[in-house]
Amino acid sequence: MRTIIKLTFLWEKGIYCKLLKYFIKPQIMSTLYEKLGGEKTVKLVVEKFYERVLKDERINQFFASVDMFKQKIHQLDFLTYAFEGSERYRGSMMREVHQKLVQDKGLSDEHFDAFIEDLVETLQELEIAPELIEEAVAVTNSLTHRNEVLNRNPFGK
Repeated sequence: MRTIIKLTFLWEKGIYCKLLKYFIKPQIMSTLYEKLGGEKTVKLVVEKFYERVLKDERINQFFASVDMFKQKIHQLDFLTYAFEGSERYRGSMMREVHQKLVQDKGLSDEHFDAFIEDLVETLQELEIAPELIEEAVAVTNSLTHRNEVLNRNPFGK
């Protein structure tokens, strides 16, 4: 009962809201980015991921003429944003970047699936917890993201 009275008093004084920011948010509201281990882990994921992608004959042709140093920077930026490690994405629009790959090279669901499979295998190789892998896949394999990459109208028109 005393705790409730103290919290009510703190709430009325505006102090409780400030305290929440420091004590509760880090424990309850941590992002996928933080759960994965932050920048160090996400950088390692990107590095290992592209090692795998470049060996994957299902999709490596899409990266034949790509500056992989820049590609890794773009992917790091995207994953950091997607996993809520940054509030903004500095990269180009997914639809625009992938448009020529769809039109000229036939980028399709099959390739997108291979990309996601390579990400899952990379996360497993790095011994990321299964529930975090599921969360990462839910973000990267969302229908919205897939439609953007594959240049599809989300409304089917």
